[in-house]
Amino acid sequence: MTEHNTKSYILWLLLHRFLLMLLSPSNHNRPMMFFRSLFFLIFFFFTSNVIASPRKQTYVIHTFTATTKDIVTSLFTSLQTENIHDDDFSLPEIHYIYENAMSGFSATLTDDQLQTVKNTKGFISAYPDELLSLHTTYSHEFLGLEYGIGLWNETSLSSDVIIGLVDTGISPDHVSFRDTHMTPVPSRWRGSCDQGTNFSSSSCNKKIIGASAFYKGYESIVGKINETTDFRSARDAQGHGTHTASTAAGDMVRKASYFGQAKGLATGMRFTSRIAAYKACWAIGCANTDVIAAIDKAISDGVDVISLSLGGSSRPFYVDPIAIAGFGAMQKNIFVSCSAGNSGPSASTVSNGAPWLMTVAASYTDRTFPAIVRIGNRKKIVGSSLYKGKSLKNLSLAFNTTAGGGRGAEFCIRDSLKRELVEGKIVICLRGASGRTAKGEEVKRSGGAAMLLVSTEAEGEELLADPHVLPAVSIGSSDGKTLLSYLSRAANATASIRFRGTTYGATAPVVAAFSSRGPSVAGPEISKPDIAAPGLNILAGWSPFSGPSLLRSDPRRVQFNIISGTSMACPHVSGIAALIKSVHGDWSPAMIKSAIMTTARITDNRNRPIGDMGAGPVTAATAFAIGAGHVDPTRAVDPGLVYDTSTVDYLNYLCSLNYTSERIFMFSGTRYTCRTDGVVLSPGDLNYPSLAVNFVDGATTARYKRTVTNVGSQTCEYMAHVEEPRGVKVSVEPKVLKFQKVRERLSYTVTFVAQASSTSSASFGALVWICDDKYKVRSPIAVAWG
Repeated sequence: MTEHNTKSYILWLLLHRFLLMLLSPSNHNRPMMFFRSLFFLIFFFFTSNVIASPRKQTYVIHTFTATTKDIVTSLFTSLQTENIHDDDFSLPEIHYIYENAMSGFSATLTDDQLQTVKNTKGFISAYPDELLSLHTTYSHEFLGLEYGIGLWNETSLSSDVIIGLVDTGISPDHVSFRDTHMTPVPSRWRGSCDQGTNFSSSSCNKKIIGASAFYKGYESIVGKINETTDFRSARDAQGHGTHTASTAAGDMVRKASYFGQAKGLATGMRFTSRIAAYKACWAIGCANTDVIAAIDKAISDGVDVISLSLGGSSRPFYVDPIAIAGFGAMQKNIFVSCSAGNSGPSASTVSNGAPWLMTVAASYTDRTFPAIVRIGNRKKIVGSSLYKGKSLKNLSLAFNTTAGGGRGAEFCIRDSLKRELVEGKIVICLRGASGRTAKGEEVKRSGGAAMLLVSTEAEGEELLADPHVLPAVSIGSSDGKTLLSYLSRAANATASIRFRGTTYGATAPVVAAFSSRGPSVAGPEISKPDIAAPGLNILAGWSPFSGPSLLRSDPRRVQFNIISGTSMACPHVSGIAALIKSVHGDWSPAMIKSAIMTTARITDNRNRPIGDMGAGPVTAATAFAIGAGHVDPTRAVDPGLVYDTSTVDYLNYLCSLNYTSERIFMFSGTRYTCRTDGVVLSPGDLNYPSLAVNFVDGATTARYKRTVTNVGSQTCEYMAHVEEPRGVKVSVEPKVLKFQKVRERLSYTVTFVAQASSTSSASFGALVWICDDKYKVRSPIAVAWG
C-alpha cells in the first residue's frame, strides 16, 4: 500500500469511528449539528490528500433536513467504496451550511462528487453558483418626513429596529453612523462584529451593531480578492454599501453635499435604526452562495428588516436563491425589500419578483441639476450636470470621425479619441458600450474640455447626474437628435454650457427609464414591481477608499456622493418599513407591505398621473412600471385595511404553480402537502394587495378572493369603487364591507370578464375601498392578454 493510501486508510478509520459515534442512539444532537459535523469530517478527509483535481464548480445544494443521517451514511459509504484506494480524487470545498434561510449547503465539487450528492437520499436539487449584480439628503423631505411630526415623532423613533443590509459593506468611520445619544445595543441582538482586514471589533458601535463578510463563493468563481483594491472584511471599499446603509438608517448630517451640490440635511429614512452590515458583494458582483450565507446569518442575528439592492435575471422561484432565502426570512417575521433592477424600460425585465419580497422601482424627486447647452444655431438644450463651475463659452464640438475616427469613437470608449482632434473641445459621446463616467475619463485623458453625454432612443429622456471627472452634461434622446442634426449641417459647430447648480420644483415623481418593468416572467400572476421610491440622483454616504466616479484614476474623495439606480430606491423602502415596524411592532411583513402599497401616491406634485420617463414624461406610468404607486410613508402608517398573508397562503400559492413537494420543501424547510380534495388552487387567489389577471389560452373570465383586516377605525363602512381596465368588466361582491372592531377580517370576491379581444397587450385599472374621507385602500389591477 502506498504512503498516500495508508494515510487515506487511517483517515477513513478515524472518520468511520466518529461516524458510528454520531449515529449511536445515545447521541441526541439535532440533525443540523450532525450535518455540520459531517461536512467538517468530509473536508478534513479530502484536505489530507492534496492531489491534482478535475474540473470543479461551486453549487447551491438543497437537502431535506430530516434525512441528514441518511445523507451522511450514503456519502460515507460512497467515500469508502470509491475513494479509499484512489490516488486521484480531488478536494471538495464546503463553503457554507445554511440553517435559517434554507436547508442545505454550498460546495465546490467535481462532476463525480456532484453526482454522488445527487444520488444520495435526501437530496432535493443543485444548481451552479453565479454572480448577481448591484442595482446601482433631500429624499425624506420629498416624501413628507419631518422631525418631530408624524412618523418622525419621539415615540416611533425611540423603539429599536434593526436593518440588515446585504451589500458591499460599510464605512464605520462615516459621520452618518455616529452613535451619539443612542441607547445600549438591544439584548435580543445575537450578531457579531467580525474582524478582518482594516476592520476590528471596535469598528462597530451602538449604531453599527453587526458586521460580517462573505467571500468564499465569490473567490471560488473569480479568484482571491485583491486586497490592494478591496478588503476581506466588512469594510466598504466601493461606496455602494455605505450609500444604501446611510439611505436606510444613516444619522442626520447637516450641510451635507457633493461639492456644494444638493446641500442640506442628509438622513436615513429611519435614522435611529440599528444597522447590521453583511458584505457579500465585491468588485465584479455578488455570488449567490455568499448572499444566501449573509441572509442566513441576518436571520440568525435577529434583524427586523433585510435590504437587498442586488439581483439577477428573472427565473423560476425554485432556482432563485433570493426568493428561497427571502422566504426563510419572511417565515421569521422579517420584512425583505429588494431592488427591481436597472434593465428598463424593456418589458418583463423586473427581478426579485417573488410575492413575499417587496420589489422596489426607482423614481425622480423634484430636485434637479440643470445645465443649459446653447448650440451655435442659438437653440437651447436643457441637460443635467453635477459640475459646479464657470460657464464654457463657444467651444468647438467634436464627435465620432471628428473626435477620433477609430472604432467606438462615437461611444468614447477607451483609446478611441485622438488628442489632436479633441483637445480644448466639447466632445459628444453616445451612451452605451462603456460606463458613463469612463467616457468622461477618456475625454479628459485625450484633452477634451467637456463632454455632452447623449441618451439613445432606448434610454429616452433620462437625465442622470453622474459624478464625472470633467464638466459633463447628460442630454435626453430627442435633444440629442437636435444636437447631432446641427452638428451634421454646421461647418464649424460650437456650443456653450451654463451650469445652474441645484434647483427644486421639477415635476415629480416620475418613474426612471432605467427602472425594470413588469410583468414578471417568473410569476405573471402577481403584478410587479410593488412600489416606487426615489432612486435617481440620490445623495448619501460614500466610502473614503473610492472616488465618486468609481474610476481608479479619480483622486477625489467625498463624504457624500450622488448616484442612481433601483439600488438607491430599495433602502428608502427598507427604512420606511422600519418606521412602520416601530409603530406597529406586531404587524407581519405582509401587513407592512400592504400598508405601503395600498396608500401609495398615484399623482405627482402637479396633481397629474405620475409619469413614466421610459415611455415619455407626459405618459402615465402603469402598474408594470410603478407598481401600486409612489411610496407615501405618512399615509402608510395608518392604511385602514391591510391584506395579510401567512406562510400557509404562500405555500398554497406555490402549490397553485404545480410545484412538487420537494420544491416546496426548498422554501418551507418542512414537508407541506398540497390540497387533494378537488379544490383547484389559483395563483390569483393569493391574498395580495394588487390584482393581476392573465387572459391566456382563450380564457375570458377570472374570479379572485381577497380578505382584508381592519387596522383603522373600530367601526368603518367601506364601499367598493372600481376603475375598470380597458376591455374588462369588473364586479365586486359584496360591494360594502362593514367593520365593527379592530382586527376584524372580511372577505370579498372580484370577477373579471373580458368584453372583447384587446388590441394592446395589457390594460390597467384599480379597486379602491373607501371609508368616508379618511381611508382609501387602493389595489392596482393589471390585465394581460396572451
